[in-house]
Amino acid sequence: MVIETNITKMLGIKHPIIAAPMGPFYTTELTVAVSEAGGLGVLSHTNLFGKNSLQELKKNMEYVVEHTDKPFGFNVRTSRLQVDAPTICRSIPKFIRDNPRIKEQCVYVVTSAGTPKMMQNKAFEKLKESGSQIKHFHVAPALWLADKCVTAGVDGLVCTGFEGGGHQSYEKITTLVLIQEVRKKYPDIPLVACGGFATGEGLAAALAMGAGAIAMGSRFIASKESEFHEKYKNIVPPAKSTDTKYCLGVLGPIRLWINKYALSHKPVETKEEKLALEKSITPERALEDQKHYEMTYEGNIEEGAVLLGQSIGLIDSIDEVSYIIDKIVNDAEKCIMNASLLIK
Repeated sequence: MVIETNITKMLGIKHPIIAAPMGPFYTTELTVAVSEAGGLGVLSHTNLFGKNSLQELKKNMEYVVEHTDKPFGFNVRTSRLQVDAPTICRSIPKFIRDNPRIKEQCVYVVTSAGTPKMMQNKAFEKLKESGSQIKHFHVAPALWLADKCVTAGVDGLVCTGFEGGGHQSYEKITTLVLIQEVRKKYPDIPLVACGGFATGEGLAAALAMGAGAIAMGSRFIASKESEFHEKYKNIVPPAKSTDTKYCLGVLGPIRLWINKYALSHKPVETKEEKLALEKSITPERALEDQKHYEMTYEGNIEEGAVLLGQSIGLIDSIDEVSYIIDKIVNDAEKCIMNASLLIK
């Protein structure tokens, strides 16, 4: 059987499973594996080791279409502090438009950690007018942010809750509540649920609440095909859901695996506190923080920034991507069928 939703039909994918954005780490091989397995692989916004993020994204897109003919997507972080974002948003649509295979396969762009409007420029409009089927989603970790996204005219929302790894909002809204809030207010907008998903039960629950797909980060980090360092991957199977911490990061609140780096970052108290921190950040400070992501990529999991969500408590093995997706979908089908028996 196949679970068909508005998202699978919109993006032309077999299964309602999407890879969550996982920048600044590379996810090129992972993107190929997820797309080949019937989900939607997503290239990260990558700028490690001083490399040019635009050139890296172009190179990664070319690699993907050389290794799969399936749909894929990419992420751009549009934070005020992400100085390379405007260039990517202006330049990458033209690059896609000028490359027929990429234009055919690249069906999804997800912006995050900032404004959705940065991607909605003339270059992106021309890309869509040229016949591209690309859809623009934006990450909304709170209802008021979903409001802004809908007003901006996005094609869909990625609603990510407090459980998720990586960048978060100040509101600390769980995925369970957030999906219901957004679905109640915007019943017709395509919605991807993110934050806390790693099992078939989770997928079934998201679909039952009106989401058209789930996005997963931690579950795909713990896969054989992901480019993450083996030390990073090996954190996940023995970890508990309580082994992460919500604290202040350079781009905003962030959920990290508890290590020396995370413990050096204070918990988020107020939005005002974080905005004050942003104003105090110098280019040198931002560059210094970037080094901790590079440390993680090279295997220094004590001093590096290790982004993981609470779903690590649900994951007990490192598996091939095809196995992960097939098991989640099969388990979700069983859950949905069992739930249907409750209706008399």
